[in-house]
Amino acid sequence: MSTVRRKFGDEYQAVGPARSGTRRERQRFVDKNGRCNVQHGNLGGESSRYLSDLFTTLVDLKWRWNLLIFLLTYTVAWLVMASMWWGIAYLRGDLHRAHDDTYSPCVANVYNFPSAFLFFIETEATIGYGHRYITERCPEGIVLFLFQSLLGSIVDAFLIGCMFIKMSQPKKRAETLMFSHAAVVSQRDGKLCLMFRVGNLRNSHMVSAQIRCKLIKSRQTPEGEFLPLDQCELDVGFGTGADQLFLVSPLTICHEINSKSPFFCLSQRSLRSEQFEIVVILEGIVETTGMTCQARTSYTEDEVLWGHRFLPVMSLEDGFFRVDYSQFHATFEVPTPPYSVKEQEENLSLSSPLNSPGNNNKTRREQVCSLDCIDTAGEKNKLPFKLQKINLRKEDLPRRALRMSSMVVACQLRGLRISFIVIKGFLYFTVCNSHLCHLTHTSSRKHKDCLSCPKLDPSTRSGGSHVEF
Repeated sequence: MSTVRRKFGDEYQAVGPARSGTRRERQRFVDKNGRCNVQHGNLGGESSRYLSDLFTTLVDLKWRWNLLIFLLTYTVAWLVMASMWWGIAYLRGDLHRAHDDTYSPCVANVYNFPSAFLFFIETEATIGYGHRYITERCPEGIVLFLFQSLLGSIVDAFLIGCMFIKMSQPKKRAETLMFSHAAVVSQRDGKLCLMFRVGNLRNSHMVSAQIRCKLIKSRQTPEGEFLPLDQCELDVGFGTGADQLFLVSPLTICHEINSKSPFFCLSQRSLRSEQFEIVVILEGIVETTGMTCQARTSYTEDEVLWGHRFLPVMSLEDGFFRVDYSQFHATFEVPTPPYSVKEQEENLSLSSPLNSPGNNNKTRREQVCSLDCIDTAGEKNKLPFKLQKINLRKEDLPRRALRMSSMVVACQLRGLRISFIVIKGFLYFTVCNSHLCHLTHTSSRKHKDCLSCPKLDPSTRSGGSHVEF
């Protein structure tokens, strides 16, 4: 494993100036212009696979090799076919009797190899000057003419198609897609984020543009296996759709650093000693040609600026928005905590008294008692309804359920109390009504309505003066 680590670790730190005087810039996996620094060697017998896909092999070659193959193929084909026409004329003896007017040759006016070559070019390019032509008394010439037509069509289709695909490749379209020179780390919406900027210099749009990020970093597994240049995905909004871009103006791509991010433990101090590379891949369909285009770049740890933010480049003009690309790569410093997200969460958990273990070990009975105390204090203080509502929103689900159950019990008790008060009032009203009827009867002996009062003595009904309650 030391050999593998030395091969991929030390060589991966290689060349050039760096941020400090003692540190050297290492070899990139992907250059800033998107070229991948990977070479395939020791293929052995696998090299024959390139010939099985000859068309793609020719398209992938550089332009100088494509032009050389193009010229050599046509030159060799022309010379071979011209030699075949000259050979037919030589074998038939047409070269010696070409000026005899009574003789009918295979190809008229072919005297030597240059004239045979000119006849082939005129036939292949369908120029047809009319001076040289094939006669009907040459069956071998007719067969060669058919073979020449088929072979010429195949060679033209292959080479011209290869050159057309080579010229129409959307690689040059990627030259007008810009990436910021550096990436920045700062806070956005209260969260620590890694950000970089992309832009499109052309007015034609990139249809279905999508961006992806890969973290290239060597690591060692818990089992002891060393993984050189291990690739890890960086989330730039895959779940929310933020990775789908409408690239008509420069956009700032954001990667939120959280517990799922590979930079969860990254701080300003550890950034100086880390070794990683962030590969950015932007894909989309070219609006004018309909072909897929891909642009790539990368950021090493030396190109990540902690506590910086990009300058705005958009401004509102008279009837349109203007993009100032002179400020595309410019950044400025902003206050940013130098700690990692992991350290910030640990400090927050230690400083919060509600998250201590003693508070988490309360029994259910203590929680119910505390809720009862809260309810009693709420009834005494009689907080406004809005404050009670805000307080309820802050409570968690178990506490809210207990609170609702206690409120239901309280409402039932209050209902029983109200029922008891109503019954008591009804009885009190009945007694008072009976007493009033008795007083009225004693004052006027002839009152007949009070005879129905059940509390009067029978002697009262018959006209007696004695009354009992």
